[in-house]
Amino acid sequence: MNNAPDHPNGNVPPQSPMRPNGPGQQGPGSPMPFNGTLILWLIMGVILVGWLVFAVWQPSLGSSGENISYSYMLAQAKAGNVASVKFNDTQITGTFKQPTQSDLDPKQKQTNFTTYVPNVGNENPVPTLTSEGVKVQGAPPSNGGTGGFLGSLLIQLLPVLLIIGAFWFLMRRGSGAQQGLFSFGQSKARLYTGGKTRTTFADVAGAEEAKVDLEEIVDYLRAPDRYQRLGGKIPHGVLLVGPPGTGKTLLAKAVAGEADVPFFSMSGSEFVEMLVGVGASRVRDLFDKAKKSAPCIIFIDELDAVGRQRGAGLGGGNDEREQTLNQILVEMDGFDSRQAIVVLAATNRPDVLDPALLRPGRFDRRVVVDRPDRPGREAILLVHTREIPLASDVKLDIIARNTPGMVGADLANLCNEAALLAARRNLSKVTMQCFEDALDRITIGAQRPLVMSPQERKITAIHESGHAIVALMTPGGDVVHKVTIVPRGQALGVTQFMPAEDRHNYSKNYLLARIAYGLGGRVAEEVALGDITTGAENDFQNVTNIAREMVTRWGMSSKVGTVFYGSEREVFLGREMSLGQQRDYSESTAAMIDEEVKKIIEERYQYVRNILTANRPLLDKMAEVLLERETIDSNDIKAIMREMGIEQPAGVAVG
Repeated sequence: MNNAPDHPNGNVPPQSPMRPNGPGQQGPGSPMPFNGTLILWLIMGVILVGWLVFAVWQPSLGSSGENISYSYMLAQAKAGNVASVKFNDTQITGTFKQPTQSDLDPKQKQTNFTTYVPNVGNENPVPTLTSEGVKVQGAPPSNGGTGGFLGSLLIQLLPVLLIIGAFWFLMRRGSGAQQGLFSFGQSKARLYTGGKTRTTFADVAGAEEAKVDLEEIVDYLRAPDRYQRLGGKIPHGVLLVGPPGTGKTLLAKAVAGEADVPFFSMSGSEFVEMLVGVGASRVRDLFDKAKKSAPCIIFIDELDAVGRQRGAGLGGGNDEREQTLNQILVEMDGFDSRQAIVVLAATNRPDVLDPALLRPGRFDRRVVVDRPDRPGREAILLVHTREIPLASDVKLDIIARNTPGMVGADLANLCNEAALLAARRNLSKVTMQCFEDALDRITIGAQRPLVMSPQERKITAIHESGHAIVALMTPGGDVVHKVTIVPRGQALGVTQFMPAEDRHNYSKNYLLARIAYGLGGRVAEEVALGDITTGAENDFQNVTNIAREMVTRWGMSSKVGTVFYGSEREVFLGREMSLGQQRDYSESTAAMIDEEVKKIIEERYQYVRNILTANRPLLDKMAEVLLERETIDSNDIKAIMREMGIEQPAGVAVG
């Protein structure tokens, strides 16, 4: 399998990193949210039930035994059958010496009884009871004194207090909801003031050209009067354009940090809501806040989320996103030249932006933040390894050379992976081997514990040796860096190539060399084994894409000519459905393009067959070494060639 470091149509093919779930997403195992309202109502219910028990059943709480008449109690006392009594206001509770039938219910015998002193005259049964030998006890009044009065008052006022509390809570809740409703249209911009971004140009590496373009903005924000005195108008909007991960957001923060001005940061998707008009309201609120804080910076990340070309969908032009875009256009037109407000925006899709955004007076300046070159990558590595203890064998210049096409985010991830590997291996410092293993993990995937049969291992070794030998014998190509038959990612084996230098322009010879060593694996199987496998699928995809772009985009076919047959149009759903999927050329031209693509691949296929047939001993030897060691690098390959007495042809890049 061929692992090329870059792609002819740009430096590297676009990557699709996995994105984690955003905040607020609740999975099946997530805990239920806390419901304060439910807890409050439960507490109020418990209090109310307690009040009912205390208020309604209080008179019966102190009773003991069955009720009897007062006269019956005196008769039993005179008969010597009452053991003891206890007085509580007008209530008397006591016990009989022997179970006695009740005068109210003769069928029931009882030991405990309850009766009441008649409220007639000054009836006092104590002398009678004591004269009969009954033990008499007393109890304090249940409702007398200040405590009893306050208790009774509390019992009476408790329902009223509960109703007032519930009404107050509902009013506060309704007021909060109403306040949230009126704040729905306020912007959610994050504000950094007083240099709180803590980011300066010293923290940004590999984007020297972009920093030079932005220094004028910093100077203007520091001293706006100097420019206004001469009648100059600083650009209202600056658009940062570049591939993902090149540091556009970091540059915007660095501008605010250098100028030491307030920094309003907001993503383009945060403007758009389900309700029409909310996004426009947030735009107005954001710009109003910025005008009060001038001089300042407004930063809109991922501008293409809200700034896409209008009228490109199936619906009309009265949807939420287009209204939000219209409001941004209006607000940027309404800037006072005396207000030092600069709108910075970042996007990696400038081709889909509405033309009204890019006209002078709005985003009239474009700053390209491109992929860093080799010195830029080395500077980025220096920034990301400040807090990482490095071993003496770490060479950042070599790492920068081995990472063509990588952007700042990729290099930061590389440094982090190397540090994690060192920690996993219990090392005190991060070594060069950690960086190399981390780079392999990122570019070709982690090792897989896949059990392969001896025949499959042999096929893989011959396949990868074919890639390497064709690259070694073809002038104008890349350097073979490493060959392995250890399964990584989805590949059973990988041949890594390293460009001798960063390429920004691709020659025809280089593209033909790429096609050649891309076909080396399949041809090696055919030459050495007399059979072919499915392992060359990815190689054929890359080879076909290069050949087709040579014919349709770069005018490298004498038969088709120097005519551009590619398509640069953005696919819009409404437009494509109305106009249909139409090509810019005829069917006969399409057939001619297919013939030329096939011709280029067939010529390269025969070229590769001739090389591998002539170097069959080298192919067998390299496959044998791979089966023994599983991984070989450029030094091992040179040793094998010296042992076989083979020299590389002139013009071949040497690692």
